[in-house]
Amino acid sequence: NTMKAIIPAAGLGTRFLPATKCTPKELLPVIDKPVIQYVVEEALAPEGVDECIIVNSHDKPQIEAYFCADTGFEQMLEKRGKNKEAAKVRAAAELPVSFVYQNEALGLGHAVHCAAEKVDDEPFFVLLGDYFVPSKQMNIKMAEVSRAHNNASVIAVAPVPEDQVSRYGIIAGECVGSLDGVEASGEQTGAVWKVTGLVEKPAPQDAPSHLFIVGRYLLSPRIMELLADQTPGAGNEIQLTDAMERLLDEEEMYALVIDPMEGCDTGTPAAWAATNARLALQSDAADAFKEALGTVEL
Repeated sequence: NTMKAIIPAAGLGTRFLPATKCTPKELLPVIDKPVIQYVVEEALAPEGVDECIIVNSHDKPQIEAYFCADTGFEQMLEKRGKNKEAAKVRAAAELPVSFVYQNEALGLGHAVHCAAEKVDDEPFFVLLGDYFVPSKQMNIKMAEVSRAHNNASVIAVAPVPEDQVSRYGIIAGECVGSLDGVEASGEQTGAVWKVTGLVEKPAPQDAPSHLFIVGRYLLSPRIMELLADQTPGAGNEIQLTDAMERLLDEEEMYALVIDPMEGCDTGTPAAWAATNARLALQSDAADAFKEALGTVEL
């Protein structure tokens, strides 16, 4: 069974201005690769995913240009003996990526629906573009949970301290088991919940759990039909969460509790800088990185 993964990337990147005036935030590098390439490579990891659909804005043609072949550039590199670099450039262009365009910023639900014609009545992944998982295991585990529960929709969730629940979409439900081979319950990593509700930014005393939606979704094709007539909600935007609430009336939905440190956040300048540091410390260049930092106390 072939599946598609949708990566919404039409946002303005205002948190990174002035850097994003000319460079889309999705193309900001983490070490030597743009953020969105990590997300694409992660999206293609589960069995059956054969294409990534990036939902882009016409103001950001650079993203599509990045994933296009540039044989002249590759040949120039090879002529100069830069074969390893040419291979990296070629690898990015060979990723199975296609584009759809969101003409106005009408919300995440609207962005996902822009890819409706490409997903053909099959379940599909949605990966938010400012967060990636270096191990690439999260979507694979979500697919495992979905298979175990009759191909139901699955979302990734992570625990958040009580005083921060009002910043996130929080799930209601109960723990019904754990991932194969993992002993976990409650809000521990590997626990599987059956979702009964989704609450956007609740006050701490009203929060049904401390589990927030992380930005990884495996959704049933029915969600596309619901998004087609979804009315605007919070911020006058078409919210994916609202359509998922409606889906709960018709279908089961599950959540997999993940370790928040499994992923790398690049959504703010501070998080992006920390992600660069984390990956630098795990790379072959860790010693050079520490040396370059000099006397900074980590």
